[in-house]
Amino acid sequence: MAKVSDPNYRIIAENRRARYDYAIEEDLEVGLVLTGSEVKSLREARANIAESYASVEDGELWLINSYIAPYAPARTWGHDERRKRKLLVNRRELAKLWSATRRDGMTLVPLVMYFNHRGIVKMKVGIAKGKKKADKRATEARRDWDKQKRRLLKERG
Repeated sequence: MAKVSDPNYRIIAENRRARYDYAIEEDLEVGLVLTGSEVKSLREARANIAESYASVEDGELWLINSYIAPYAPARTWGHDERRKRKLLVNRRELAKLWSATRRDGMTLVPLVMYFNHRGIVKMKVGIAKGKKKADKRATEARRDWDKQKRRLLKERG
């Protein structure tokens, strides 16, 4: 029997450049504290997390510089498009993220924002280390070689 796809699971925004610019060591699913107009705007998939990052400040995890477009019907009581949004994690995860950023020099990069199977907005945050220019070139060369290898195998088979 074919697996039925979940109608609630849907990707809202994806940071595709993050995997090019950073070496992702580990990723973590977090929740977001949002207002009603923000959720309605996200239902229309009107968000961008490409220029955003996460930071541990005053014992809390924050998403900074993410963009959620204003929801037109809620213009009177709307939301600020680029406000700081609180991310929800448990204490142990927060301590791990704090030590990764402060002690190990890692960066917290938002990878993907999505509605989970229950219809709740979640985000995957990657614990990442920035790549140098040579690392980026090596990644690109490996990707090109894999593409070429698939093409050659396709011609033979």
